[in-house]
Amino acid sequence: PPEPEGGRKEQLSVKKLRVVLFALCSSTEQAARHFRNPPRRIRRWLRRFRAFHDDHPELSEGKYLSLEAEEKLAEWVLTQREQQLPVNEETLFQKATKIGRSLEGGFKISYEWAVRFMLRHHLSGHTRRGVAHPLPKEIQGNAGAFIEFVQRQIHTRDLPPSMIGAVDEISLFLDAEMLGGDERKEPALQTVGNGEPWCELVLTVLADGGVLPALVVSRGRLPRPAAVPRSVLLESKESGCGDDEIMELWAARVWRKHTECRGGGGGGGSKGMLVLDCHRTHLSEEVLAVLSAAGTLPAVIPAGCSSRAQPLDVCVKRSLKNFLHKKWKERAKELADSDSSALLQLLLGWLGEALEILGDCPELIRKSFLLASVLPGPAGASGSPRSNGDEQEELIAAMEQRLEIAGSRESSPEFPEDAEADPEILQRLFEGESEAESFYGFEEADLELMEL
Repeated sequence: PPEPEGGRKEQLSVKKLRVVLFALCSSTEQAARHFRNPPRRIRRWLRRFRAFHDDHPELSEGKYLSLEAEEKLAEWVLTQREQQLPVNEETLFQKATKIGRSLEGGFKISYEWAVRFMLRHHLSGHTRRGVAHPLPKEIQGNAGAFIEFVQRQIHTRDLPPSMIGAVDEISLFLDAEMLGGDERKEPALQTVGNGEPWCELVLTVLADGGVLPALVVSRGRLPRPAAVPRSVLLESKESGCGDDEIMELWAARVWRKHTECRGGGGGGGSKGMLVLDCHRTHLSEEVLAVLSAAGTLPAVIPAGCSSRAQPLDVCVKRSLKNFLHKKWKERAKELADSDSSALLQLLLGWLGEALEILGDCPELIRKSFLLASVLPGPAGASGSPRSNGDEQEELIAAMEQRLEIAGSRESSPEFPEDAEADPEILQRLFEGESEAESFYGFEEADLELMEL
C-alpha cells in the first residue's frame, strides 16, 4: 500500500530496512528495480529512518559494534569502493561478522544497525560532497599527512601544473550471459565486480586542466582493426593484462610521451608529480624507471583516502561512469547479439565523445585538483568542509550538464513518475548490484535481530 506523506517517526520494518540498505549500497534505481518499489517510496523510507533516529539518539551510541570496530568496518567499505569491489548486504554483513567475532562476548547485528552504520559514517555513496565528510579517524590522519606532503613538494620543487597529474583506472565488467538472456540488458555492464574485467580504462588528468589520452586495455583479440578515437590508445591481448602490465603500458605510451613533449626529465630534481592510489601494482620497477627518467615524483594516496585526495574521484570518474551507463542503457536492448568486438567499438566511440567534452572543461578539472587539496587554494586558503562540499556538488552538476547526463541519475522506465531526483537524500549512489537474496538463508520477515 502507498506510504503516507511526511516522515512518520517510527522504525521501519525489516523488509523496508533491507530495501533501504540495498539503495545505500548500490543505488535507488537499482533498489527500485530489484524490489519493485518506486524510488520515491524508498527515499521516503530513508527520511522516516532518519527522523526516527533523530528522535532516538540513544540508538546511535555503538549499540552493536564498538565505535572503534565500526571505524575499521568503515575503512573496509572505503577501500572496497576504491578497488571497485562489491559492497552489498552479503559482503557488509560478512565483514561485520568477522570483525565482531574478535570482540569479547560477540555482538548483535541487524538491518537497522547496517543502515544506521552506513549513514553515520557517510558511506551511502550518494554523496556529491565527499570532500566535506570526515573519514575514519586513522585514515583521516593519513589523508592530512598525504595532502601536506603533496603541497610541500609542489611548493619546494616549484612544480608547474602541466606536470602535476592524477591517474586511475575504471574497470568495466560485462555479463555476456545476461546480455544474451531474456532478462533486462542494462545491468549487463557494471563498474563493480569480482571477476576479470572485460576492459580497463586508464584516465589521466593534469592540474592545469589538461586531459591526456585514455588507455583502453581489452581482453581478446579484435577480428578487425578498430576505429580508435584520437584521444584513446587501445591495447588488446588474448589473455588480458595484469595490473602491473597495464601501468607499464600507460607509463610508456601516455606519461613518457607527455613529459617528453613538455621537456621533462631527471637531473636537477623532480620536475613533475603523479597522484595515484596504492591498490594496484602502480609502482613496478618498470613504472618507477619511466617516472624517474621523466623526473616525476610518485605521490601515493593512502588506502581509503581517495574520496578526499584523488582529483579524479572528486568529479571526473563519477561523471564518466554515469555517461557510459547512460549510453549503454540507450543501446542495451539492441546489443544482445553483438560480439565483443562490436561492443568494444561502441565503447571506444562513447569514450572518445566523453574525452572530447572533458577536454573542453579545463576549469572543472583544475577545480578538482583544488578540492582534492592537491593544489593549495588561493593564497594558501583552504575552504571549510561545508563550502568545499557545496563546491563539489556544483562541480559535479556542471560536469554532468556538459556531458548531458544531468537529470538521468534516478530515472527508471518502470517508474517514470519518480524520475526526479531528491538532492537532499539519495542523488547518485555508486554502481553495483547486490546478489544477496537474503541474509544467510533467513526470511527477512523473521529477521528482526540476530545474535552472532
